[in-house]
Amino acid sequence: MNACMNKRLLFACIILAVLYTPDEACAQFTAPRAYDNTPVGINQLELSYAYVHANASIDTSLIITGANFNLNQGTIDYTRYFGLLHRLTWAEAALPVAGLGGSITGTNIQGSATGAGDTSYRLAMLLKGGPALTVAQFENYQPTTCLGVSLTITAPTGLYHPDKILNLGSHRWSFKPEIALTHPFGPEQKWEFDAYVNASFYTDNTSYRGREILRQQPLPGVEGHISYSFDDGVWASVDTRYSFRGTTLLNGVTQNNAQQNLIVGSEMNISLNPRNSLIFELAKALVHVNGPDLVGFTVRYDYTWGKVYRRNTK
Repeated sequence: MNACMNKRLLFACIILAVLYTPDEACAQFTAPRAYDNTPVGINQLELSYAYVHANASIDTSLIITGANFNLNQGTIDYTRYFGLLHRLTWAEAALPVAGLGGSITGTNIQGSATGAGDTSYRLAMLLKGGPALTVAQFENYQPTTCLGVSLTITAPTGLYHPDKILNLGSHRWSFKPEIALTHPFGPEQKWEFDAYVNASFYTDNTSYRGREILRQQPLPGVEGHISYSFDDGVWASVDTRYSFRGTTLLNGVTQNNAQQNLIVGSEMNISLNPRNSLIFELAKALVHVNGPDLVGFTVRYDYTWGKVYRRNTK
């Protein structure tokens, strides 16, 4: 194999290592209505399944023109809502387990991986419009415009082999601060608009291909969500996210692969009863410059418990 082909294959491997990690594929959006006020003392356990198919054009100037990936991922997520400085605050932890398979058209590059992905941890607070309320106080709460902030940390706990192209872990930390604005409107406040601004920051992967250093510049993003409540138990949303930059460097040499990604999607939330909910999500990439051309869906089941439910059953 000549040096030119080696260089092209190396570029392809960098794209795979950076763009097709399970956390990036499945967590395209922060959920709509994620910053709504909630009584303190609530716990939520979420079980989810996600399927993502990606067929990405790596670079039209390269012989390697496409990649195919199929991801099946299950996630266990726990959230606790409490009061801090008289504001609603919540902490969340998530553990993904996935199977990922992929190949590059026209080459021998292919592989699969099964195991645990990188765990993530989130701390969030409502700075405006979200006082920490007891169950009794919350009965008289009227939804209003809320301003919230959060920090999500992803830890390099997932399965990672330096000599493999496809991995379920990224072998690096990431930090995602976010600012959120939510505004209910319309008759009976059945409509809600959410706007999120966030950015992902990454530490270096110092064991890329065993001995090289893979670095990625920050990846900023903006999101918009519009949702409508059909009744007390069903609401649906239209979602969009745009992200850009995120150029990678290998041993200090830029790969000139800044991203531009526009993802659109939709979500439907169905409350089966006060404790149990089902959520269905769809997402598709409309713009994917140096980013994944993906389509996928997620099904989530939420079980909620806490003081409010014990009180209602008395």
